[in-house]
Amino acid sequence: MSAILQGVTDREFDRVVGDMPVPVLVEFWKPGCGHCQVLMRELEQLQTECGDQVRILTMNVDENFQIPAELEVVSLPALAFYRNGEFIKFIGGLGKREEIAKQIEIVLGN
Repeated sequence: MSAILQGVTDREFDRVVGDMPVPVLVEFWKPGCGHCQVLMRELEQLQTECGDQVRILTMNVDENFQIPAELEVVSLPALAFYRNGEFIKFIGGLGKREEIAKQIEIVLGN
């Protein structure tokens, strides 16, 4: 688990995401997923770069089933973007930090 990124559970998801004053990017991951770990390191750097513009959260799908099922997450890692507590879209989960940052900027611009 990341020291920079906050983990979120099914039980607190709606409250945490809904209460965020900024858009939220959620990485759905599971232990043992190498791509998930690589992406998490990229997201840690991205969170530092984005500062207060975006909040990046992580959700372990081995421990949380409800939200991934509602979103029909079928492959990992997956990145879901939320604004004002509402799901906006999935963005590329295997991209590099720069590509994810570009996609965040596109969503923020809408």
